[in-house]
Amino acid sequence: MAVVISDDCISCGACASECPNTAIYEGGAKWSMADGTKHADSARKDALDGDHYFSVPFKCTQCVGFNDKPACIEVCPVEAITIGKPEDKAILEHRFKELYE
Repeated sequence: MAVVISDDCISCGACASECPNTAIYEGGAKWSMADGTKHADSARKDALDGDHYFSVPFKCTQCVGFNDKPACIEVCPVEAITIGKPEDKAILEHRFKELYE
């Protein structure tokens, strides 16, 4: 599972600017895949309606392929980001390959 951004988010944007997969979006924003297809995140409707950022599970690799740890967790000043349900590294690597190959 992707990283999860809680309601403790202060919308500073630090996480979004650190995400190498552009998997983190401001509340209310539509997210897009590499092909430009835009989507509403129905799984996190509260994030779309709220004031905090959200992550897109289909794009989050927990920084596998880029960093040893999720960069967003490292930079969040209020510790509002956690890893949801931990995923096997092979799954995260597969997602990385789907995004970049």
